[in-house]
Amino acid sequence: MENKILYRIYSGAFIAMCLVPSVLMPFFRPDEAKEKRKLAEAPKIRTEDGKLNAEYFSQFEDWFSEHFAFRQALVTADGRLKTAVFGTSPNKNVIYGSNGWLYYGETADNYLRLDTLTAHEISNIVHNLEMMRDYCTAQGASFLFTVAPNKNTVYPENMPSNYVPAEGRSDLESLTNMLSGSGYYCDMKEVLLSAGSSIPLYHLTDTHWNNMGAYVGYTGLMKALGRDYISCGGWTSRNDRLGDLAAMIYPAEEAKDRQVYTDYPFTYTYLGNFRALDDIDIRTVSENGQGSLLMFRDSYGEAILQYMAETFASASFTRAANYPMTGIGGEGGADTVILEIVERNLVNLQKYAPLMAAPETSLPEKPASVYAGRFSERENQNIIDWTEFTVKAEPSGQYTHIYGELPCFFFRGGDDHRILVTADGRTFEAFLCFEDKLLGREGERSAYGFSLYLPQDVTYTDLRMTVLNSGDTDICVTIPEDQINRKDDT
Repeated sequence: MENKILYRIYSGAFIAMCLVPSVLMPFFRPDEAKEKRKLAEAPKIRTEDGKLNAEYFSQFEDWFSEHFAFRQALVTADGRLKTAVFGTSPNKNVIYGSNGWLYYGETADNYLRLDTLTAHEISNIVHNLEMMRDYCTAQGASFLFTVAPNKNTVYPENMPSNYVPAEGRSDLESLTNMLSGSGYYCDMKEVLLSAGSSIPLYHLTDTHWNNMGAYVGYTGLMKALGRDYISCGGWTSRNDRLGDLAAMIYPAEEAKDRQVYTDYPFTYTYLGNFRALDDIDIRTVSENGQGSLLMFRDSYGEAILQYMAETFASASFTRAANYPMTGIGGEGGADTVILEIVERNLVNLQKYAPLMAAPETSLPEKPASVYAGRFSERENQNIIDWTEFTVKAEPSGQYTHIYGELPCFFFRGGDDHRILVTADGRTFEAFLCFEDKLLGREGERSAYGFSLYLPQDVTYTDLRMTVLNSGDTDICVTIPEDQINRKDDT
């Protein structure tokens, strides 16, 4: 009898413990900000069109696994156990290195030189950057491009020993090799490595550079532009930075990292409704600054913003992925344009075309081979296979966005090429971008994409696409109206 009572007590206690995470869910909600990702949303029984949600139970499982009570405390305990005992990270997005260093998991391929961009893709990126530079120059503005290196590019010595890079160049090394001597590229990797700082320029438990690293990067940019820069000193440090990588594996802790601060008396002010440094658009003014700046930046631009804002009389900082090229040059426009992107996102430079009017150009004098389809020996004629072409058009503000992908056999004789689009008797140059999201192929890559914004007064019932190949035959084709996938402005 006594054994049965003990068994019942044990069973009841076990069941109660299992129910605690569920019962207390409304009172202990996870903090999304600490995990640096959006947690699964509670599923609905019916979809937006009123049908039963066939994925309800799988969605419920995902939602429950990310919201049960004390989840973050249990994840933290698991993280501490695995890092201390096994020296590994429980989160695929975090690489556990030596000496307390954490690295972002998404940089692993860059570090290992896996799935690198092809020479064709690197050439496309250079072409797109040159188009941006030429546009800025035509508007009377300077253009400068830089890449914020991944942390393990600058500090590889603390990466796990089983991470061994393959032979060959990384994407950053390949791009740097092509841009060296271009006059519009600042080699940020070299700037940081040559600083000789006794203090690490990146946070140990965060993805990004610290304030001193950002300052070193800032001075490199100013030198590349031939401009004076502010002189910061009096550096002090405090353990008050919540590392984003530490938060992923120890979400229940306030795992603080060291941040460094200068005693420079900043005078710049924010305009408009400034909320935080991760705002999409930020504008500043400085009484002590000179000139005007438009800076395209990502999260690495947060720490560098204070130095830029102090240096320029007026500055605009934007995280918009499509790089809106407005307000450049002329009276009241930016006289300096800086494009900063982190190394792991270099592929984006051949994904999204900058939002600007496509530059107008002219067709070459030499005749291009007119393409009418693949050659058919049986028919002894060319037959058009329109399934090999993707051409889409949709309204986009004051423009019409034309984008798509051409067959790979259009591109011959090397990695360099240009794509021209003729419409309404006018010819425009396209960015060599594969708009993966708009094409419904998110995450895919292609070196054969094109994207450009035409003025809305240009009619495009037919589009003549011309590919100019280096050292080989140019090819062109006319895309009839019924083969252009149009999206109305609704």
